[in-house]
Amino acid sequence: MSVSKRAQIIRPFVVMDVVARAKELEAQGRDIVRLEIGDPDLPTPEVVKKAAEEAMEHGETGYTQSLGLPSLREAVSAHYRATYGVDVGPDKVVVTQGTSPAMLLLFGALLDPGDEVIVSDPCYPAYPNYVGFLGGSPIPVPVRAEEGFRFRLEEVRAAITPRTRAIVINSPANPTGATLAPEDLEGLGRIAEETGVYIASDEIYHGLYFGGRDRSILEFTDRAFVLNGFSKAYAMTGWRLGYMIAPPEFVRPAEKIQQNFFLCANHFVQVAGVTALTEAQADVARMREIYDERRQFVVPALRDVGLVVASEPTGAFYVFADARDWGGDSLALAYRLLDEAGVAVAPGVDFGTGGEGFLRVSYAASLERLREGVERLRSWAENR
Repeated sequence: MSVSKRAQIIRPFVVMDVVARAKELEAQGRDIVRLEIGDPDLPTPEVVKKAAEEAMEHGETGYTQSLGLPSLREAVSAHYRATYGVDVGPDKVVVTQGTSPAMLLLFGALLDPGDEVIVSDPCYPAYPNYVGFLGGSPIPVPVRAEEGFRFRLEEVRAAITPRTRAIVINSPANPTGATLAPEDLEGLGRIAEETGVYIASDEIYHGLYFGGRDRSILEFTDRAFVLNGFSKAYAMTGWRLGYMIAPPEFVRPAEKIQQNFFLCANHFVQVAGVTALTEAQADVARMREIYDERRQFVVPALRDVGLVVASEPTGAFYVFADARDWGGDSLALAYRLLDEAGVAVAPGVDFGTGGEGFLRVSYAASLERLREGVERLRSWAENR
């Protein structure tokens, strides 16, 4: 007997291997500056934690509907109406155990074997991995640092074939921290309307844009799926709570997949999610200010030690820095920095061939640790 072909061909999420190595070194007594992963160091807002505690005390620990608690679906609907001015009925919302399961629901409901999905290169590696795992074909379209990691709309159009089902966008983006301008979203929405494809918009970093208000793809087209959740802006990564907003005809198919694979998200966590949306916006604003302070420190600091940041990040909490002056093999370089400098970063190749030679630096860490990490990189660069 052998391992399935599906399991053999899926690529590892390499940054998690870096995480494992960092933890090994820490277990040996090494002090490692952890800048490799997007896990906020800030605490979950107190009001959210209190809501979860009260829900557990009240016995809200059993199964819920597979689509999610009506109160949470209604809160998502109200949030999108208040924040973006779009009418998203609660009947379009599917609550999930984080946005990763939402991707399975989205692509599981949308794709047949051989269907194509356009993704940016570089991009969050789960997108092409999910598409390939479900028998689809991810089609990379390059985005360039010197252009702010924005799609060229003519290249997106050229990549569309009769098998294209969706275009994946992520704004603010992982790994680049780039944010698509309204004209980009409008242009992509127009492409969707004219060609019949869908936009799959990952909006998990909304709330962490430093240039004004967030813009949702739903402001520009109805031919869209939205992935969102609570992990990043609300510092709730371990709570595993997300949601998908889908066109009506895809809700029941997604619900059936959910019923079989995940049943439902945790009851008391969903209750806390309602509180997050309705009572924790001031906490989100406070955390955004903290991340912005870190961003304003780390971008010039990385440039000062010899890394190239051609496009400053405007959202999320990542800097995607060109490290080719330090070596063209980003995975080997990441392990060298970990072992020799005690600094953990994510190798750019993890995010696609267009990311090779880059390093992703997360500033979801305190200013103190960022300063220590930069000084270690400076020392390493001077002595290498």
